[in-house]
Order: sequence, then structure tokens, then C-alpha cells
Amino acid sequence: MDLTMSTTTMSTSPAVLDLVSSVSSTSTDSPAPAMPPRPSLPPTIPACDPHDGTASLQLIEDLTTHAGAIQQRVLREILDMNAGTDYLRGFLGASDDSAEGRHADELAATFKERVPVVEYEDVKPFIERIANGAPPSLISSKTITELLTSSGTSGGQPKLMPSTEEELDRKTFLYNLLVPVMNKYVEGLDKGRCMYLLFVKPEIRTASGLVARPVLTSYYKSRHFRERPDSPYTRYTSPNEAILCPDSAQSMYAQLLCGLARRGEVLRVGAVFASAFLRSVKFLEAHWRALCDDIRAGRVDAARVTDLACRDAVARVVAGPDPALADAIAAECEGEGSWRGIVRRLWPRTKYIDVIVTGSMAQYIPLLEFYGGGLPLVSTMYASSECYFGINLRPLDRPEDVAYTLLPNMCYYEFIKVEKDGEEARDGKVVDLVDVEVGGYYELLVTTFTGLYRYRVGDILQVSGFHNAAPQFRFVHRRNVVLSVDTDKTSEDDLLRAVTAAKRLLAPLGGATILSEYTAYADTASIPGHYVLFWELTPPPADSDEAVVHRVMEACCAEVEAGLDAVYRRCRSRDRSVGPLEIRVVSPGAFDALMDLCVSHGSSVNQYKTPRCIKHPDAIAVLEARVVGSFFSDTVPHWEPFNVVGATPASAAPTDADAGHGAATASLSEGAP
Repeated sequence: MDLTMSTTTMSTSPAVLDLVSSVSSTSTDSPAPAMPPRPSLPPTIPACDPHDGTASLQLIEDLTTHAGAIQQRVLREILDMNAGTDYLRGFLGASDDSAEGRHADELAATFKERVPVVEYEDVKPFIERIANGAPPSLISSKTITELLTSSGTSGGQPKLMPSTEEELDRKTFLYNLLVPVMNKYVEGLDKGRCMYLLFVKPEIRTASGLVARPVLTSYYKSRHFRERPDSPYTRYTSPNEAILCPDSAQSMYAQLLCGLARRGEVLRVGAVFASAFLRSVKFLEAHWRALCDDIRAGRVDAARVTDLACRDAVARVVAGPDPALADAIAAECEGEGSWRGIVRRLWPRTKYIDVIVTGSMAQYIPLLEFYGGGLPLVSTMYASSECYFGINLRPLDRPEDVAYTLLPNMCYYEFIKVEKDGEEARDGKVVDLVDVEVGGYYELLVTTFTGLYRYRVGDILQVSGFHNAAPQFRFVHRRNVVLSVDTDKTSEDDLLRAVTAAKRLLAPLGGATILSEYTAYADTASIPGHYVLFWELTPPPADSDEAVVHRVMEACCAEVEAGLDAVYRRCRSRDRSVGPLEIRVVSPGAFDALMDLCVSHGSSVNQYKTPRCIKHPDAIAVLEARVVGSFFSDTVPHWEPFNVVGATPASAAPTDADAGHGAATASLSEGAP
């Protein structure tokens, strides 16, 4: 989970790469000077030794300098492999009229002309057929080895993304680049360990026997992670058995115990997302006494860690009683009356906190700064379930300035020009990686080696500059997502459907009581965060019916949660990474006051629509000042592993109520181990 070189706003033109290597002589006596040879491009998956910093950094230079040529080669390779698949044949023609019988450049042009830009619903039938036993040749000439579950949903269930064995090699290549970049900014990372709190999540087997699981669970269970060579840069405080423990409460306890036992060795701390790291701190706050007891006694509490493989591995870390260490930890946890700076105090050698703080995770920056005591917050990479994309070449930049450089060998990129809010621009123009404009907003399209073609990832990005010929992007937001606390991603339509179902329960308050307005925001002031809905009821319920009001409103809270998608319900019921949903009833006229505020800030009174999500502190404060009642969901919504026809759970362990972790996928948009 680890990451430069200076950036420049000038893009090297890839056209120079197409020059011929020689020209005819204009004179028999004075031959023209030879043109420079065509540059040799790195392999699509280059060898990368993270211990050889000089070579790794030069590889980044080579990839980004020749971004245009590498992108064209990537598209040619994908079409060479997959033009004969059922999906592409439908657009490109039969195999004898495609890759084998057509010039590569012509085929690439035909691909961009005929293959449509698609969303998940367009490719879902192909992927579900593979999940249920159809051959991978529907979309890929390579064997589909597993399906990766996305944090985005379709029909309330996680999306499924195809993956191959080769794709794990591509991900490992990107991970190997992170340490050399980070070493350029932070010295001595090979002199200790990293305390990265990583977790696995449930998986299922489809009717065809394919495993379907989150992208990070896939990577942690792969040989690339489990059998990684010993290296000072990948020595975690947690043994693999603790990371791979399927019960998140036991895994959390075990990993924190190891991190505390190896307190003096820790140079880096982190998790995938900011929310996951903060839940770990909250877990520590609730359990530090028990952890200190185990360190003091030199044991692993068998009642807390029942997984035998996990307990045995952790016992080898907690090797013998250490009362002095336990006392030192306890002194920090209870000594100052505040947990401000607790991360720096407990792990004093720590140089930075490695978590994703871009996109929806930016809302956690204040809490990270509170607990981190001034430690830099580092976001190292940009990736998703569909594909891994790029790295942060300036890892110590402030979170609001983080930009990711897309590596041109990972997939074939295209971009739809959009407005800042994600609405497609008037021309809807699709451009290549090297043709984006600084300052422009774009939606990302990818064509992958695993069988996705011109696929809308759903991420809205802004070009902040170029590194050589490769653009650098700020992650702006997910298209259509209005609420997110952890890996949940709730759209305006999702929220509307859930609220519409819940408002039918208002009848006991009196036939005339209706929901006249609502909006929502993600409250992350506490851990775990939770959804807050502001409801204005007309007419307001009678005060004399207080018991009825509580019963009805709590039922409405539960009904809203039941109506949200499977990822939200998993976060609530299994991961405990999202707290109970809250409805705050506001007095009549509250939404008029919200409109007045928005108009005073420049909104048109004629075009004003109540926002279904609010983020500005002033907007929240206007409604908060008019709250007359607050109600929480009193039940945990039902969740079970998502349903592909014929699928069966491969693993699913119950979670203790206070366990919540967050090794999530995400756009992983956002994640990295």
C-alpha cells in the first residue's frame, strides 16, 4: 500500500514516435543524417524490482513519456486477443474480417467507430452467463478465473467484473512501483515494519464454480500476496493468518495486538480507506485494556480470537509477557484525557498515515488529523474493481491537491467530456488519454484486458496537469452518488425509492400527515458514520401522540435502510462500518429557509430544486436549527451474500457488533493494499 518526480503541464507529442527510422538521401555525396531510431517501448507488464529505485523511477519516465504509443499498443493487444469473442464480433464482424484480416490501425479505428460506450447493464447479461457456466469466449479469449464484486450495484446487488490470472500480475506491477516513489520522499522505510490493517470479505461460488469476491479480498488471497518475497518494504506487523481471518472482529483484534506488540518497529500505519483506519482507532479505544492485558501476559485471549490459525500466528508475534510495553501503551491511552495525536503517541516512529482520502473519503480528513497528530496523510494509488489505473507521484501533497498519474499500460483509456457536476458536456466528445485538456472534467471509460470494452467506470476526474505525456487527474466524485460513508454508494434514485417506500408508514400519524420535503447528508462526525435524513412533515404530528410518533418514525428509519442496496445493508449488518440511519424531523418552513440560503448564495429562485443531498455546513446548520425530533433505526437491515442464480456462499462469518472494518473495493476508486 505504498509512493516523484516533478510534473509539467507540457505534453510530449506521441507523433514523434511514428517517424520512420531513415530517409532517402538528397545527394550522393552528402547523405542525410539518419533519423533517430524508433524508441523501444517497455513491455505491457514490465519487470519491476521495488528494491531498484533508479530503474523503477526510470520505468515510470519511460511509460509516461511514450504514453500515446503505449496506449495504441495496448488497444492493439486487446483486439488481437479478443476481437474473436462473441461480444466484439457483434460489432467488428467475423474473425476472418477482424484481427487476422485487417490492419491493426484499421481495426482500432473500427473499434472506436462501431463499439458503443456502455454501462454495466449493457454487459451484465454476458457476465451473468459466464457466472452460470457459459464459456469466457463470450467476452475474453483468456480464462476468466474469478469475478470481482464492485461497490457499485445493479438491481440492488453488487456488480460483477471479470478477472484473469494475468490481471493479478498487472496489479502486482503497479504495487511494486509504490515503494520506489515513496522512497524518494521519505527515508528509512526499510528500517522497520508497516502496520496496515487489511481485511477480507465474504465470497460466493457461482453455478459455474467461479469465485465472486471483492477485488482486495481476491488480491490478499492470491499467491502474489500470500507468497510475496520477503522484503523490508512489505513486512507487515500482521501475519497473513490475521489478515485472512474471515471474522472481522477477530481479525481486527489480532492485527491491533500485533501492531502494539511491534510498536517500536512501526514506520507506517494505514488501511485501504480513511473510514477503515478510523474504525480501527475506534476499536482500539474500546478494547485497549484487553489488548494490554494480552501483552502483559504474553498471550492471545482465546475467547476473543477463536480462529486457530490466526491465534497461533499471532501468538508467535506476542512472544512472552511484556509488562513494560503494556504499561507504556496504557499510559498513552488513558494518560492525557484525550485521544488527540494517539497514533503518533502509540507508534512514535511512524512517518505517515497511508489511506485513501480522495473522493468521499475526504470527509474523514479532520478526524484523521485529530488522531494522527500532524502525520502526513498519503494516498498512493487509484484503482477500481474494473482495473487498476495509476499512482500518486507527489505523495506528500496535501489531500486536496492529490493527483493520480494514469499508467498507460494498465488498460486502454478514453474520456467523455463532462461538466463539473458530472453531466455530459454538450458535444459529449470522447477523447484519448493524451488528448485531454488541463482543467477539463471527464468521465473515465476503460477497455480492459479482461473483457470490458469502452466501459463507463462512473468516476468523474479533473485534469490537473501532465507528467511527460501522461495526464494527471484529481478524483472529483462518483457519477450519481449522493451519499457514502464507507464502501456504500447511494444514488439519488436509490434514496428516492427507499424514502418512497418508507413514507407509506406515516399513516398512523393521521391520514393527512405527508412527507412534504426531504434531504440527506452523511454524518461522519462519529465513527462509524451514518446517514441523516431531514424530513418535513405536513401537518406536523400531534405532541400528544409521542409514543406513536416514535414507533412510526423508527419504523420509517428501518424501512429506508431495508430499501437501500445490498452494499449498504452489508456495511450495516456484517461490517458494521455504517451506523444506524437517522431521521431528523424539522419544523414547518425549514425547507423554505434552506431555499432562501441557496438563493442568497446565487441559486435562481425560478430554477431552484430541493437538493436531495447537502454538504455545505451552512445548509446543514439551517435545517439543524429547526429539528424538532430525532429518530434512529432500531433494527439491522437484512443482508446475505449477493445472489447470482445458482450461487452458494463460499465463506461468510458473522461479525461482532463493534468490529467494523473496511478493506473495501471501491471505485476501489480509491483503494490499495
